[in-house]
Amino acid sequence: MARFRRSVAIDLGTASVLVYVYNKGIVLNEPSVIAIDVLTDEILAVGEDAKKLIGRAAGNISCILPMKDGVIADFRATERMLEHFLNKSVKKSLFKPDLLICVPARSTQVEKRAVLQAAENAGAHRTYLIEEPLAAALGAGVDITDPKGSMVVDVGGGTCDIAVISMGQIIASKSVDVAGLTFDKAIKDYIRTRYGLLIGDQSAEAIKKEAGKLTVDDSIEVKGREIANGLPSKVYIPVSEVKDSIKRQIDLIVEGVKRVMEVTPPELASDIFDRQIILTGGGAYTLGLKDRIEEKFRIEARIADNPQECVIEGTAKALNWIDQLDENRNEAIKSKQAENEAFEKLRRR
Repeated sequence: MARFRRSVAIDLGTASVLVYVYNKGIVLNEPSVIAIDVLTDEILAVGEDAKKLIGRAAGNISCILPMKDGVIADFRATERMLEHFLNKSVKKSLFKPDLLICVPARSTQVEKRAVLQAAENAGAHRTYLIEEPLAAALGAGVDITDPKGSMVVDVGGGTCDIAVISMGQIIASKSVDVAGLTFDKAIKDYIRTRYGLLIGDQSAEAIKKEAGKLTVDDSIEVKGREIANGLPSKVYIPVSEVKDSIKRQIDLIVEGVKRVMEVTPPELASDIFDRQIILTGGGAYTLGLKDRIEEKFRIEARIADNPQECVIEGTAKALNWIDQLDENRNEAIKSKQAENEAFEKLRRR
């Protein structure tokens, strides 16, 4: 059936927002940041441009990260950011787009309603939700309809979603409040304590990414401001120290995987042992994460191809379900109308 409305998939993450338009592919991948003038309430920048202002903007400019731990923390800012990204991704039309947005597995009904309301206010015709572990598994190439169990560990910006999937459903899951931003903070704190050097969030993120590409014998140049005298300075930090600085946070993710394993039915647990644990999300490459999981559970872990885009790719695949959902909804409405008409005829007799 031909669709007059655009079908759009959105990965509304804590660290970044990705937008996929049906038949066009991924058209937007920008940070979840919005810069607002607090005096006039005017939007100054959104996405990449807003991220550049973090730590550099004047006092009247507030750089807001409206998503926290995968859910909406600032409703108005999320609504305005989403509206901007939609207008940037989809050309204006008489027909508002249908949206499919992924949410964390542990989202409450209140948090889900907030996402639906924000999407409606941003200009959506109808909005559907899909849980992130399902979307990540789809994007990683897992056949989610398979009766055999598969485990996905999706390490995002604000949360890490761990789930066992079978027959198209999440059998067991857990969200851990440890992810990319947590690693960045741990690195910042370590460098401040160990070297007396203050660095920004973006510098910490750059160190984390660079460390993931190097060996433990290498070193990384770090620039910042000395606490003692307030002057700019630089130090060289061994990659092994970066690894040690985030070890406690990695162990929290490993503990989350253990908790999910403990409540997984035995048959599915044996399937996971035979298969690989799949790592998705931007934090999948975090130094030491894959090795620690393999060491703890004696199960091979695999980083998905292009892990950062697994969730949006899976959400995009699920766009095909929108037509089916609409057809089911229309059939339900017609059935209800026929039932009401039959009742009305009986009443008139």
